[in-house]
Amino acid sequence: MKFYGWIGLGLLVFAVSCKEEEKPRALPYYGNYDVYTIEKDGKQTNDTVYPKIPFFSYLNQDSLKVTSKDLKGKVWIANFFFTSCPSICPPMMSQMRRLNVLTKDVEKEVQFISFSIDPNTDKPHVLREYIKRNGISTENWVLLTGNEKKTHKLGVDHFMVHAKKDAMAAGGFAHSDGMVLVDKEGYVRGIYLGTQTPQVDQLNIDLRKLLRIEYGVECKEK
Repeated sequence: MKFYGWIGLGLLVFAVSCKEEEKPRALPYYGNYDVYTIEKDGKQTNDTVYPKIPFFSYLNQDSLKVTSKDLKGKVWIANFFFTSCPSICPPMMSQMRRLNVLTKDVEKEVQFISFSIDPNTDKPHVLREYIKRNGISTENWVLLTGNEKKTHKLGVDHFMVHAKKDAMAAGGFAHSDGMVLVDKEGYVRGIYLGTQTPQVDQLNIDLRKLLRIEYGVECKEK
């Protein structure tokens, strides 16, 4: 399977100035941004606007409709996978499962999301079997399946994770191993190599930093 790193997407990452925000920021914002000039109290200032994850709607492993609104109010950790993937998915999902265990103390604040990029194969019953086979806890982890084209676009354009059909790739799909940290407002705040233990450990650190500094959640530093 071909590997496409998120770095190569050419998307810019900028930290938001604390002076421009009402609350302190723990992590930078990711994505293509727009700058608008606004006038306030007779003075012109620049307002930087970052993109949010748009509304989405899928079926979960139990054939129930799940939308982004249903998951609102939590910090998301998301990735893109497919159940028949023979290469990077197994180690990536293993790391996702490890992170899910590591974050049990803050599970009420965190939502794990795995989007299937092969929905024609990954029907809800297939996702259920995958969950059982891989020992995945669904307390705060949902596996989603839906429109293939829209899912690939959602991954590339908004979560900044490469995903597309590729007849030359193992399993017929090429995608990156990105794990994406999204805040409660829907902004991407971090992208990590999901097959690399040090990167996933950093995601755990950054998640706790985000929860503690921006949302006042008391959590252990791990």
